[in-house]
Amino acid sequence: MSTISPIVVDTAAAARMWQQYADAHPDAVAACPEYTVEHFGDSERLADELLAHVLEGEKRATSSLVAEYIAEGQPLPRIGSHWIACDGRGAPRAILRTTEMRLGVFESADARFAFDEGEEHRRYWTRISAALGREWSEKDDEIVFERFTVAWPPEHRDGGH
Repeated sequence: MSTISPIVVDTAAAARMWQQYADAHPDAVAACPEYTVEHFGDSERLADELLAHVLEGEKRATSSLVAEYIAEGQPLPRIGSHWIACDGRGAPRAILRTTEMRLGVFESADARFAFDEGEEHRRYWTRISAALGREWSEKDDEIVFERFTVAWPPEHRDGGH
């Protein structure tokens, strides 16, 4: 996930989506009432492409550089946390819920995680690191490895709150 790109998320629309979700699933919201509003990737095209894979059920994992969270002043995700995923124009399209999270270096990702994530990150992390004024290191940089379910909208839900 990234907010380094010029995509501006529609926080008002995200708040309305969150309220619909909260009305339908008060227990899930009570267990973890905070959420973030983000998008995949660092371009409109990539955000749309990756979100489509999520909505089609092909992508259920993602990974981000810890340095990106630090640069943006964002807390790391935690199990049970919600995030509203936006498309490449910043419109909220789905509420995702973190089911697993761990930190590690690039080579610590196993084949199953790579399959569930459905993308290769070397070029992406090189671009993000350059935007942060640093060089990405496959051996040294900490990565957040995160699995998630689609909690909302109902037609894309995985279930399992």
